[in-house]
Amino acid sequence: MEATYDNVADMAKPLPKDMSHHFSEVTKARVPSKTKEFYKFFQIPGIGQLAGGLPNAHLFPFDTLEAQTAQPNRWTPSSNRPGADDDALSSKMAATSISGSATATHVVVPHDAPTSDLMRKIDLASALQYGQADGYPPLRSFIRQFARDCLHPNVPYRGGPEVIFTVGSTDGMSKALEVFTNIWVEGKNDIRERPGMVTEIFMYSNVLSQAQPRGVQVVPIEMDEDGMAPYGPGSLEDVLANWDDSKGKRPHFMYTVTMGHNPTSGVLSLERRKEIYSVCSKYDVIIVEDDPYWYLQYPSAEIEEAKARNLPIPESKPANTLEKKSGYPFLDSLAPSFLAVDVDGRVVRLDTFSKTVAPGCRMGWVTASPEICERILRVSESGTQQPSGFAQVVIAETIMGPQPEASAAFAGLSGKDKAAFVGWKMDGWVRWLAGLRGVYERRMIRMCKILEENAYQLKQSTPMRDADSDWGVITKTKLYDFQWPRGGMFLWLHMRFETHPLWKAPGSKGNIINGTALSTALMIFLTRKPYLVLISPGLMFSATPQIREERGWAYYRICFAAETEENIDSCSLRFTEGVQRFWRVKNVKELESLLDEISAEQTEEMTGLANLGSWMGC
Repeated sequence: MEATYDNVADMAKPLPKDMSHHFSEVTKARVPSKTKEFYKFFQIPGIGQLAGGLPNAHLFPFDTLEAQTAQPNRWTPSSNRPGADDDALSSKMAATSISGSATATHVVVPHDAPTSDLMRKIDLASALQYGQADGYPPLRSFIRQFARDCLHPNVPYRGGPEVIFTVGSTDGMSKALEVFTNIWVEGKNDIRERPGMVTEIFMYSNVLSQAQPRGVQVVPIEMDEDGMAPYGPGSLEDVLANWDDSKGKRPHFMYTVTMGHNPTSGVLSLERRKEIYSVCSKYDVIIVEDDPYWYLQYPSAEIEEAKARNLPIPESKPANTLEKKSGYPFLDSLAPSFLAVDVDGRVVRLDTFSKTVAPGCRMGWVTASPEICERILRVSESGTQQPSGFAQVVIAETIMGPQPEASAAFAGLSGKDKAAFVGWKMDGWVRWLAGLRGVYERRMIRMCKILEENAYQLKQSTPMRDADSDWGVITKTKLYDFQWPRGGMFLWLHMRFETHPLWKAPGSKGNIINGTALSTALMIFLTRKPYLVLISPGLMFSATPQIREERGWAYYRICFAAETEENIDSCSLRFTEGVQRFWRVKNVKELESLLDEISAEQTEEMTGLANLGSWMGC
């Protein structure tokens, strides 16, 4: 009855709208790969293979693929609702975590798994062979179920989304640009045909290097404390409603990181998503949602921030108020994706294994309407194909484990190598993600507390009159301010350079010491002994040169993920000590010498440099 009810409920939903009018000319011209279409015949049981150009799997030089992998409960999770009843649940989960060698298990991928079911066949013979461009069947099947049933159970269009694998989120973004934008060349093409991309005023800078060579015009949208602004001056509605066609086509493509925004670390609420989606639907804009940090949402940040600043503790509010749940309290506590409100089928969601497993896997996936996934598949067929079989099969074995039919293949192995490991399964995968959130959340709190304690510089002045000798005058100068990260791996620090002694001071070459000069000098100053920390300047995350010049210099992005947990405290302290010392620089020539000292000699002095920059974050 439940399945029947679900089918009836699904049929009541609208079909996703046709978005083919947004496809690029090349995308419209793509046809299915004849070679890939032929692969379906390879799956016929007992078929004699005289057609394909596949090398013989018995000649692969790998008999097994083995790895020592973590158990899903290696890391201690944090609370889904700090201060609420959920704390007891988190404590109970933490108590079940194990330590030492027991946190690892031996995984063996066999050469051949004795099953004909491709959705359960995890072995080298299939993983290392040519395959379909949408991904390794058993792993794609698992991720498809995870995406549809657990991450996005509330997608409002009929049939739900599809999933296709990518070679990481960068590849996913490249393919999204390929599908939805035509190449435009200045001086060759009509300006009125130039494609545009709306994005936040501060953004992940690697996307600029992907979009700009295609001639895509980057159009910045203002942000407030809740994220991209849907309404008001400089907002999404304002920019699209008042678009000047003489500057190019009105943008129909949006790029955004909505959970743990890179670089500002914000998390877009469900209410704000609905507002932005409404504007995008009104002006027919495709939403590309790049969310490598979706599971890193920190409900404790707002509470700990209030405690540190002696403010009233805010009331805990659920981030996900949608009706349908996944059944996993951790996942159901997180702010949902744009897919949850995607009635039109205009959302293209980019996910990656880079932050949940490792960046070197070069694996990710796109979740979107079937029509859009089909077009991305056509791009993959003639380009990257699917991700590396090695990476896919190791992750498949780790998450899913050997399937029942394959267990017999391990019976002849030694006791150490027997396939006792049953795989994480869905429960274990979610538990792993919850544990990762806990690790990063605790690091975030440690860094924020240290930065809070050192945000001001205190100076004691000597009284000028004998009558005041019993008094001391304390001057308090604010060096920076910040919001505790609500998600992601970064802290977005607003530097108060206007309080620096050399702010707007005349330089030795007739110039004025401005924000860009102070920002660059401080970054270099911090790489010198005894501070030895590296941070990312806000200049590199500015969406346009104008934003870079006007306000990008006022920010730094600091990463609390890259360094070891033991180093977080020492690196944060060295950073604050360096900032305190930099505010005592009063000689213009000393500051200018910092700007001139990017040399090989300085590079040698960077031995032992701690990385709080983590330059490329997605």
